[in-house]
Amino acid sequence: MSLNIISWNVNGIRAIAKKGFKQKLEQLGADIICLQETKAQDDQVAEVIQDYGYTFYSNSAVKKGYSGTAILTKEPPITIKNDIGIEVHDQEGRVICAEYEKFYLVTTYVPNSSSAMKRLPYRQTWDVDLLAYLKDLEKTKPVILCGDLNVAHQPIDLANPKSNYNKTSGYTQEEIDGFQCYLDNGFVDTFREQHPDEVAYSWWSYRFQARARNIGWRLDYFLVSQSIIENVKKSFILPAYEGSDHCPVGIELDL
Repeated sequence: MSLNIISWNVNGIRAIAKKGFKQKLEQLGADIICLQETKAQDDQVAEVIQDYGYTFYSNSAVKKGYSGTAILTKEPPITIKNDIGIEVHDQEGRVICAEYEKFYLVTTYVPNSSSAMKRLPYRQTWDVDLLAYLKDLEKTKPVILCGDLNVAHQPIDLANPKSNYNKTSGYTQEEIDGFQCYLDNGFVDTFREQHPDEVAYSWWSYRFQARARNIGWRLDYFLVSQSIIENVKKSFILPAYEGSDHCPVGIELDL
């Protein structure tokens, strides 16, 4: 069985719907699509995607117009679960877990450390708790984690590493270390595994013509359990797809 799985931070599902989103998804032709930053309540998400031809699930934040995740899938999962069971983390609609026969698929929108790093301590707690949640799932079957992880892991993953290091959220040593913990605990960064030297970004600021000049960051990932890395036939980034400040990323999985 071959599956094409896409992850895309849409930066507002109602906004991207006005930019040909349905047609873009049809072009992508994915079996499963994971969305982050829907910025909508569950009923508003449903209103946008109810006729897209997928079974869909949404997890919205308590705060309206903020955060939020969704999964669109052609094959209904065995189970679906929102959040990770820790109240402090479960207010912003940041996690959905879909269980399939041979794996768990978890999509997440990781908290941004915010300006002046106001949320960095919270972000560090989040990283520890999400990893523990994933490792608990992994006791049953392999895990695929995808989404906007809000971190550039290595200097190759952003256009200006020196000027941003420890000065900009998403590229502090604390965030880098948090990401490294996933790798140290048996998860594999699929894109970097297959493209060790390729410069490719998935997010560009709306300012300073950053996308046109390709001054970007790689913030969107697919991490998989070591046990299924050989089943990942392709890992890719699709910068030609516009409509958000992020572009889609994906994997082709043979199981």
